[in-house]
Amino acid sequence: MATSSQDGQELVPLLDKDGVRLTVEDTLATVTLTNPAKRNAQSPALWRALGEAGRLLPGSVRVVVLRGEGKSFSAGLDRQMFTPEGIEGEPSFIDLARSGDSELDAAIAEFQEGFTWWRRSDVVSIAAVQGHAIGAGFQLALACDLRVVADDVQFAMRETSLGLVPDLTGTHPLVGLVGYARALEICVTGRFVTAEEAVNTGLANLAVPLDQLDGAVKDLAAALLSAPRDAVIETKALLRGAQDRTYDEQRGAERAAQTRRLRDLAGIGD
Repeated sequence: MATSSQDGQELVPLLDKDGVRLTVEDTLATVTLTNPAKRNAQSPALWRALGEAGRLLPGSVRVVVLRGEGKSFSAGLDRQMFTPEGIEGEPSFIDLARSGDSELDAAIAEFQEGFTWWRRSDVVSIAAVQGHAIGAGFQLALACDLRVVADDVQFAMRETSLGLVPDLTGTHPLVGLVGYARALEICVTGRFVTAEEAVNTGLANLAVPLDQLDGAVKDLAAALLSAPRDAVIETKALLRGAQDRTYDEQRGAERAAQTRRLRDLAGIGD
């Protein structure tokens, strides 16, 4: 289906399959989860579609917004994955468990690909999260650079309580945002994290009433797009690498990045 742009013109999706729709308007892309009847439950087909959305992004895109239709951003895994019959056309968890180590590792790696591209240096990604964001839904929100949440949001990491572990790339950003101790407690208890706690702990950048969520995300996207693209790319790369560098190494990285920016602004090549 087509969606409307800011000026009321219809946008033809670049992708619309398996519960994922991608639209692009100039420098802004929107990825929408489109199965509200199932609270945007996730499946391997959806994960593959998310990966395809990343590969289809035009080079002109600078900001990507991720949202979910309906009352919930994403209620997590489709529970049919836990049944012996699984989802039609997909291996069940039982089938996966019976495969060899290398095959199982490759399958999980493929699942993760839909979660990895959101933090690449040439785009800034924003998750607009309302209602439930549970398990895989929580991890998909964590895959983005920034999170704006509605005041009804309920994050929960339920994998551990199901006898599994969070394996869709969510553990690294969660620890980075809230620290090891709180991340451990959130994952092992599986409790809900509400909007107030999400903002107070750095899990979310901003919480707003539900009816203001789209407007708040639009304003944030506009602010991000107002900065020069090359400076944003350099700044993002500099910040992303900071936790893996020593203080002095980070100082050196700042100098190198600023040298590139100054020479670029002055029109002087390397």
